[in-house]
Amino acid sequence: MSVQSVKEYFKDNNLPLKIIETNEDTSTVEKAAIALGVEPDMIAKTLAFKLKEKEILILTKGRARTDNRKFKDYFKQKPKFVKFENVEGVTGHPIGGVCPFGLPKKLDIYLDISLKEFTTVYPAGGSPNSAVKIDVEYLAEVTKGTWIDITKNELL
Repeated sequence: MSVQSVKEYFKDNNLPLKIIETNEDTSTVEKAAIALGVEPDMIAKTLAFKLKEKEILILTKGRARTDNRKFKDYFKQKPKFVKFENVEGVTGHPIGGVCPFGLPKKLDIYLDISLKEFTTVYPAGGSPNSAVKIDVEYLAEVTKGTWIDITKNELL
């Protein structure tokens, strides 16, 4: 049903986006990268966080790690993930298929600047065997996402 909600969201909003459905598991960054034939950081990982007053989604490049200090500085509270058993209720999507499209309720969406390393990224498409190929700037437009710097700086 989750993939269907994403398809309906695209149709209802006249978005020229398509869901790539595979026979392969795309539930992790590494598995999605292999299934789609792209580098792992091109997978737009969607993380569900619980703030004191609401839940939010943050999208980062595939292997990026949340920087707790940056998170706390921006949101004025410690990062807490939505509990595993509550993710589908909050997002309408199962673990491994969480994406910023076709949500059952409006959630604030944040896009980490790590995504800007790429022109095109691949967030999940609502199931653990789907993805959506999307231009990074179009992702920001479609999701009405707020750009933030929330991940750890990588050492070269």
